[in-house]
Amino acid sequence: MQGKLILVVEDEAPIREMLRFALNRAEFQVMEASSAQDARLRIAEARPDLILMDWMMPGTSGVEFTRELKSQPATRDIPVIMVTARAEEEDKVRGLNIGCDDYVSKPFSYPELIARIQAVLRRALPGGADERLTINGLEVDAASQRVTARGQPVKLGPTEYRLLHFFVSHPERVYTREQVLDRVWGQNVYVEERTVDVHIRRLRKALEPFGYDAMIQTVRGSGYRFSDKV
Repeated sequence: MQGKLILVVEDEAPIREMLRFALNRAEFQVMEASSAQDARLRIAEARPDLILMDWMMPGTSGVEFTRELKSQPATRDIPVIMVTARAEEEDKVRGLNIGCDDYVSKPFSYPELIARIQAVLRRALPGGADERLTINGLEVDAASQRVTARGQPVKLGPTEYRLLHFFVSHPERVYTREQVLDRVWGQNVYVEERTVDVHIRRLRKALEPFGYDAMIQTVRGSGYRFSDKV
């Protein structure tokens, strides 16, 4: 489980710092967000493997934000552990009913928290975690999130990986920029449509040395299509 990316959504900076320290010691990578709005931006930058969510936050609460994440195709599979001082059973039930994968009450021990994170990550491996999508020698391995071209590794950023996985999973279909944003970034992540073009260019550049850049086709007036038919 080492190296997995954890997003800590917590409005109190001292708690974020303590969580970062504990998670780093357990060899996790850590992103931080102080609010739901901030978290949306972090998720757009890099999809986390798990989210530690504070229940009580100003503005959008952790419960509301979790419900939002679980309603979106692009984020519903991200495990969420709710971290809160609310220990009543009805609160735990409420949190679990909206899609939380686990519930940790404050105060908690860091060894317990790390153990719970590791347990949720093990359970959260998707049914298709061993899925390998291959088109003409271009292989996307969902379990390791690695891409190879005729056996050679292709270096991609997290957003470019998600784009490629989406396209390889949905070949021969035309998607508008808005549809790509909704499916890859999520409907409630507020980024401009031209962001899609920027990441498409990066993805093509990464695939170009292997001759696969032409598979990402621009459909004039419509959007993009992934196809091995030129």
